[in-house]
Amino acid sequence: MILNSDQEHSSSKSINETVNGSHVFTVRGYSLAKGMGVGKYISSDTFSVGGYDWAIYFYPDGKNVEDSSMYVSVFIALASEGTDVRALFELTLLDQSGKKKDKVHSHFDRALESGPYTLKYRGSMWGYKRFFRRTTLETSDYLKDDCLSMRCTVGVVRSRVEGPKQCSIPIPPSDMGQNIRYLMESEIGRDIVFRVGEETFKAHKLILAARSPVFRAQFFGLIGNPNMDEVVLEDIEPSIFKAFCGSRVLRWDFSYILQAMLLFIYSDMLPDLQEITGSTSMCTSTIAMQHLLAAADRFGLERLKQLCEAKLCEDVSVETVATTLSLADQHRCSQLKAICLKFAAANLGAVMKSEGFKYIEESCSSLLSDLLMTVASSVDEKSGPLLGRKRNLSSSTMAMMDLAPPPAPADGAAAPAESNGRRVRRRV
Repeated sequence: MILNSDQEHSSSKSINETVNGSHVFTVRGYSLAKGMGVGKYISSDTFSVGGYDWAIYFYPDGKNVEDSSMYVSVFIALASEGTDVRALFELTLLDQSGKKKDKVHSHFDRALESGPYTLKYRGSMWGYKRFFRRTTLETSDYLKDDCLSMRCTVGVVRSRVEGPKQCSIPIPPSDMGQNIRYLMESEIGRDIVFRVGEETFKAHKLILAARSPVFRAQFFGLIGNPNMDEVVLEDIEPSIFKAFCGSRVLRWDFSYILQAMLLFIYSDMLPDLQEITGSTSMCTSTIAMQHLLAAADRFGLERLKQLCEAKLCEDVSVETVATTLSLADQHRCSQLKAICLKFAAANLGAVMKSEGFKYIEESCSSLLSDLLMTVASSVDEKSGPLLGRKRNLSSSTMAMMDLAPPPAPADGAAAPAESNGRRVRRRV
């Protein structure tokens, strides 16, 4: 027999899967439902799964006369027209004590010898005649305040056949972000100019308004000016940096930050600050990110603010932690603040020598209190008994404690003073 080498080959596959859905049925006033009679049930509302309607039937006195109302029964019924509907089921009686010890009867977590259950017609049911002994149920955590809840999960079996694809059209990734960014980089349609010192940046009011609630109000709000064609940005340096206007490290050109903020507005991506500033210094990048976080908060760019917070959490250092801590406190960045406090407490001696710490010491008494509490918590974790804690206090910890404000003297008495007039706390 000679085989033709040009013969065609084909393939297909049968896929069997389930379409799943759940419904929680709560019975309030359980004690009032008892005594309605064997074989009589309370029905849930119908719910749809896999193109069929279903209902949960709860029998307070059981379904079987032979059981003499010793058990409650629970069944799931097909409530819509259907023939030979194949499904998997799960019945869960919910534990209401918070211990999560639910009573579960499930087809989903085990292989069924005869396959999924088949419901022949409308009204067909699956469930348990002896779902739970009544006396046990009534003294269990499943019944609370005369109320019980059960969850039913139905998985309707669906079968389909897949043949070879008739076409293969490559779908390119979305380039909307690149297109919008191109608008910023080109001169097309720009209608607003930002001026920062001698630098100018052009943008589109509609795009700015769509991304920032601050710009939306400024250009199109009740007191906004849609005809505005220039915005002069002044007094935009965060107060922590203004305190170090004479410091070489903390002085910054906000035109870089405005450029980075506009790049985010047009692309929805965190800009590469090293590329914008032309600096590879990690400290410089961190300071730039601090400024960008403050700008994001000022202009209502919440996603950019959170991206900056996440990046600063990764780049905490002795040189920058104090300024980052102050910014985190001012701009309500709780996770960043917690990380900075923990880092500063662990490296307190070096951090107290930084320029940023001097600003905190002079202007942020609440942060000093937070830092002292973090240091004390750290000491408690590392030390055992009280005497051990006293012996293990480092010199930097003692110095930190000296920064804390002394308690007010009792009954209006004046606090003792040293010969130089400085108030000191009484030693006991």
